[in-house]
Amino acid sequence: MAIRIYNTMTRQKEDFIPLEPGKVRLYACGPTVYNFIHIGNARPLCIFDVLRRYLEWRGFDVTFVQNFTDIDDKIIRRAQEEGLTFDQIAEKYITEFRIDSDGLGVRPASVHPRATENIDEIQAIISGLMDKGFAYRSENGDVYFRTRKFNEYGKLSHQPIDDLELGARIAVGEQKEDPLDFALWKAAKPGEPAWPSPWSDGRPGWHIECSAMARRYLGETIDIHGGGQDLIFPHHENEIAQSECCNGASFARYWMHNGYINVNHQKMSKSLGNFFTVREVAKVYGYEPIRFFLISSSYRSPINYSTEVIEQGIAALDRLYNCKNALTFAADKAPAGALDAAFAEKLNGRRAQFIEAMDDDLNTADGIAALFELVKDINRMLADGNATADTVKAATDLFNELTDVLGLLYSRKEEQQADDEIEALIEARTIARQEKNWAEADRIRDLLKEKNIILEDTPQGIKWHRG
Repeated sequence: MAIRIYNTMTRQKEDFIPLEPGKVRLYACGPTVYNFIHIGNARPLCIFDVLRRYLEWRGFDVTFVQNFTDIDDKIIRRAQEEGLTFDQIAEKYITEFRIDSDGLGVRPASVHPRATENIDEIQAIISGLMDKGFAYRSENGDVYFRTRKFNEYGKLSHQPIDDLELGARIAVGEQKEDPLDFALWKAAKPGEPAWPSPWSDGRPGWHIECSAMARRYLGETIDIHGGGQDLIFPHHENEIAQSECCNGASFARYWMHNGYINVNHQKMSKSLGNFFTVREVAKVYGYEPIRFFLISSSYRSPINYSTEVIEQGIAALDRLYNCKNALTFAADKAPAGALDAAFAEKLNGRRAQFIEAMDDDLNTADGIAALFELVKDINRMLADGNATADTVKAATDLFNELTDVLGLLYSRKEEQQADDEIEALIEARTIARQEKNWAEADRIRDLLKEKNIILEDTPQGIKWHRG
C-alpha cells in the first residue's frame, strides 16, 4: 500500500511519490525566536517529527530542514524591551526552543538554518526576481514582489486574486505599486540591524527566507512542505510565488498543514487569558503528555486543549509504560524457546494495522489505537505464563518500534533508575529468603513497604507496582 498524503494544493489525498526514489526532501517552517513557544507552535513540531520518523521507518532517507527566523520586527521590538541586541534575543530564545523541543521528544532537524546565515542566498533570489521583472525597488530602498505578475497566485489558498485584493492595503511608509505586493527586502530604519545590498542597507522580508533556505539545502523543488494552517496565506502562498518565478520550477509537490488548537473550545488568545506556553504546561504535567495530546488526533483537525485531555494522556502513557516494564520483567524470566506461531501472526497483524493507519495521511489517532491493541495482545500473552524468550523478544521489538515512530516513552529515565533500585531490593529479599535470613528479608520488606511498593506473584515470578 502506498503512503497517501492530503495535499493542500489539490485538496485531496494523493499517493506519495518522491522526486528521487528512496529519498525525501522535507521542509517545515520553524519559529520566529523572540519568545517561548506556545502549545500551538508545538503541534507542527510534533506532527512533522512523527512524519519524519515514519518515513524513515518505512525506509526513506529523509533530509529535514526546519528554519529559525532570527531577524524580524518582533525580535527587534523584544530586543529593545529587554535592552539586548537582536542576535542576543535570537540566541536566547533558540536555546529556550531547544529545551522545549528536546522535552517534547522532537529530534533535531537535519539542518536548522537561520535567516541571518543565508543573506547571500536571499539576495541572489531577489536579484533573480528583479532581473525577470517580478520584483522592483521602491524609492526608499524596499524591494517588493509584483504579485499580479504571477498568474497562479492564490493556487494554494484557493482564493481568486480579486478576493485577496479586498483585504490588501498599503501601510504607512510603504511604497508599493499595488496593495497586493509584498516585501522581499526592507530598508533599515535608524537603529535597526542591517546588511548591505544593491538596493539598500536593510534586512530580508519574512517570506523570502524560507524560499532561500529551501533552495539552498533541498533544491529548487522539494517533496513536502509543512506548517500550520495559519501559514497557508500569505506566507506559503508568497513562498510559492517568489520561488517558482525565480527558479522556473514547481516549488513543492505536497503541502501538509496541521489544524489549530483551541483552549476549552475557544481560540487560544492572550486577550482571552487562555494562552499557554509549552514551558508553563510542562512544569505542571511534564512534556510527554503534551506530545501525546498533540499527536493523538488527526493532524488536520482542530483539537481542544484542556487539563482533562492532558490527564487522559498521562493515564494512556501509564498503560504504555506498564507494558514496557512488564516486557522488561518478562524478558529476564522467560524460558528459552521459539517464537509462538499464533502470536507471531498477531504481531504481524498489528504491524499491518499500524502501517495502514499511518499510510492514510499520517493517521496517528488510528496508529495509536493499533499500538494499544498490541498492548492488549502482549498483556494476554504475558498473563498466560507460557511466553518463551523469543516470543517476548518479538513482542518487545514491535512495541519499541511503534512507540519510537510515535516518539513516545522517552521521559521517565529518573523513574527507571528508581525502578532499578526496587528490582535490586526485591532480588536481595529473594536471596535472603532462599538463605533463610528472615531478619534481612523482613528489613527489605519493610523498606519496600515504606516506598509504597506492592509485590505480586505472577507466572514469570515476583512482580511489583507502586500503591
